[in-house]
Amino acid sequence: MTALRLTGVTAGYRGRTVVRDVTVDVPAGSWLAIIGPNGAGKSTLLKAVAGLVPATGDVLVGSKSVAALGNRERARVLGYAPQTPSLPEGLTVTDYVLLGRTPHLGPLGRESRSDLDLVAGALARLDLADLAHRPLRTLSGGERQRAVLARVLAQQAGVLLLDEPTTGLDIGHAQALLELVDQLRRADGTTVVSTLHDLTLAAQYPDRVLLLDGGDVAAAGTPAQVLTADRLSRHYGASVTVLTAPDGSLVVAPRRD
Repeated sequence: MTALRLTGVTAGYRGRTVVRDVTVDVPAGSWLAIIGPNGAGKSTLLKAVAGLVPATGDVLVGSKSVAALGNRERARVLGYAPQTPSLPEGLTVTDYVLLGRTPHLGPLGRESRSDLDLVAGALARLDLADLAHRPLRTLSGGERQRAVLARVLAQQAGVLLLDEPTTGLDIGHAQALLELVDQLRRADGTTVVSTLHDLTLAAQYPDRVLLLDGGDVAAAGTPAQVLTADRLSRHYGASVTVLTAPDGSLVVAPRRD
C-alpha cells in the first residue's frame, strides 16, 4: 500500500523554482531518504510535501491531497521536524512534546489525561523520561534531537518528515537517533521520509533513496542501485569508493586521487 505519492511536484520560493517534476511513491512502513549535493532542493522538497512552500503537482497521503487539507488535519497525517527547529524559551521537555498533541485537542485546547499519557509514553520510548521536567535550553544536542522526535511522535501521524535529523550530532548520537527512528518505524508501521547528508547512513537505514541534483531527480531506487561510485562522483563532484562491510551494508568513503 502506498502511504505517500508525489506526482510531478515542482516547488520553490519567491518565483524561483528549486525542485522540478518529482514523482515518487513511498510504500506504507518504508523509509525514503532524499539525498543530493548542497542546494539540490532536498529541504525544499520535504517542505513541499509538508505543505509549507508553494508547489504544483500532487502530494497524496493515502487518498488525501495535502493541498486540500487544513492545517490541523494536515498535522494529523504528516509529522514534520525541520532541520533547525524552533525551541521556545521557558518550556520543559514535557511542555514541548505536548505541542505535538495540538492538532488533536478539542475546542478548548486543553490536553486530556490520555494526551499526557501519550506524551509520557513518547518520552519513555526515546529515553527522555528522566528529563521530562528539564528546561529545553539545558539539553545537549542529542537530547534536543530526541525531544524533537518525541514531539513529532506525539502527533501520531502516519508519515514522518525528518529534515536532516542528525544535524550537529556526532556519529554515535547520529546512529542512536536513526536506530530509534528505525525501531519506531518497525514497531508502529510509520512511514519515514528524511533528508540525509551522510551517504553511509543513507546507505544503511532507508529502504529507498531519491537523489536530487540541481532540483531534478537524478536517480531513485534501493541504496545499492543509487549509491554507486560513478554516480556519486558525477553528482557530488567527489572521489569516493563504495565498500561492502562484513555485515553486507554499504559504506561510502572519500578517496584521494
